Amino acid sequence: MKHTAFVTGANKGIGFEIAKQLGEKGWKVILGARDPERGEAAVSELAAQGLDVAFVQIDMTDSQKIEQGAHAIKTKYPELKLLVNNAGMPGAFSRSFTETKEADLRNAFEVSFFGTYRLNQLLFPLIKENEGTVVNVSTDMASLDHMQNAAVTLNAFDYNSSKTANNAMTISMAYEVRNSNAQVFAITPGFTTTDLNGNSKGGKSKAEGAAIIVGYATDGKRHNGEFLNEQGVVAW
Repeated sequence: MKHTAFVTGANKGIGFEIAKQLGEKGWKVILGARDPERGEAAVSELAAQGLDVAFVQIDMTDSQKIEQGAHAIKTKYPELKLLVNNAGMPGAFSRSFTETKEADLRNAFEVSFFGTYRLNQLLFPLIKENEGTVVNVSTDMASLDHMQNAAVTLNAFDYNSSKTANNAMTISMAYEVRNSNAQVFAITPGFTTTDLNGNSKGGKSKAEGAAIIVGYATDGKRHNGEFLNEQGVVAW
């Protein structure tokens, strides 16, 4: 039986590449996106390549749209095996704690934490029942160890802290399934050039970043409760 995955923020960037690479591995992929026109365009592009894809609208800032999207998944795709929480919001990528504005902090948390929390709560029972996997896409800068000890880092308190909170959610979810075959873990692709960071130069390509996420999500190994980067397990 073909496995089914749901990827949020999948109409562009790393999310689109995750969907594409999962499809190329034989998965049925449900693309989640806020804008129906862009979501359907992404589906058409991947379907033209012979991939098994479909679209479900989901706006990570709108609790009602999240509920509607989760209901569509549970109704149409009850066999869901993999949830990739890729959708994120950077706030303003503040350069320091002092420069961080509360509005930007709330903006980052609304998608990267609260929206993801709402979707996870709605779909986690299905993932547990199907002995599936939840991947929360994270960032190096969500690691408190990294922020304290890295030689160079971006002290973007709005974005970083929203992902640190997301990491805490990952651990809590993983604890809940520690004695089952379901699993929850976090992955950082590392610095990747995307719209999220204004397509800053010097990062991995979107395809390279996505390959790290897809690799761990489909390797068949037990990663429950881990925080992973390209090299392996990293400190929270």
